[in-house]
Amino acid sequence: MANPNIVAVSTIYGGNMGWALSNTLTATLLTVQADKLLKINRIVCANVDGTNAADLNLYVDGMGTGTANGIAPTGASATTYLAKTISVPADASLVISDTPIYLMENDVLKGGASATGDLELFISYEVLDDA
Repeated sequence: MANPNIVAVSTIYGGNMGWALSNTLTATLLTVQADKLLKINRIVCANVDGTNAADLNLYVDGMGTGTANGIAPTGASATTYLAKTISVPADASLVISDTPIYLMENDVLKGGASATGDLELFISYEVLDDA
């Protein structure tokens, strides 16, 4: 199931997930499992350092492995950034996305911060399953 018919899914589970980001800018945060579609509803990044700003990198790796029915991408990148070197001020939060983003099976969300322990990432999501 690369792209499920979301009208015919068997289950939809909502949830939240959070990470304290490391300075490994390519750390794997989550991988979408087989027979699943992940709908990310909101992504928020908070800088918990009271003094210094920190930069966020956040991207999806593996895009294009599961394309939507009826869509034939041309020149699409397998790696696409949602945020690239975005500065998050000290003691502040930044909404990265508040519009839905769909990740298909085998897509991988990766990212990191310019300084370990400064940034925390929070997402709210729904897992759609047609199994």
